[in-house]
Amino acid sequence: MEKTLLSKPEITIQNVVATGSLRHGFDLKAIVKAFPNVEWRPQVFPGLVFRLKRPKTCTLIFDTGSMVCTGAKSEKAARRAIRKVVRELKREGIIITGKPEIKTQNIVASIDLGMSIDVEEGIYAVHGLGKRIMYEPEQFPGAIYRMEEPRCVFLIFSTGKLVCVGATREADVYKAVENFVTILDDAEVLIRKEGGMRIGS
Repeated sequence: MEKTLLSKPEITIQNVVATGSLRHGFDLKAIVKAFPNVEWRPQVFPGLVFRLKRPKTCTLIFDTGSMVCTGAKSEKAARRAIRKVVRELKREGIIITGKPEIKTQNIVASIDLGMSIDVEEGIYAVHGLGKRIMYEPEQFPGAIYRMEEPRCVFLIFSTGKLVCVGATREADVYKAVENFVTILDDAEVLIRKEGGMRIGS
């Protein structure tokens, strides 16, 4: 029987973690003096917390010259946030030479397939997943699948909701979801929510 066409998955980038590094260190005491609203408790954590409202992000600044930006909703916003932090520091007299080297370290995305997944019975039998998939419901309610190409990890729930972590490019998130949905579709473990009918059955 001809397969029913799948609806397009709804993919939302929830968080992009990016790092910025300079060739020299930061004077954190000078930053605190220039920006009284920053958070710095060196006895608890060595990083200084620098928050931006636009883009809404939180950047950890370390005396080594490294920065970690979290909270951005895109790679572009993460890069923009790090560059904006550097500009604001310079504006207040913090000595910074050169431009930060910026790298995306992790992207977290949520996915809604719009249909249920037979996690309990079907997904373990999916050909080709092998040892890369793990499902221990007494430990965690979803299955965990480690995709090799693009490299990322999926958390899979029977509701049809997925979480993708570990990708370092937004394009890889979309490619990984496309690949995974194809695998699930071919294995006929997707179930329409309204009728309980398996896709492809």
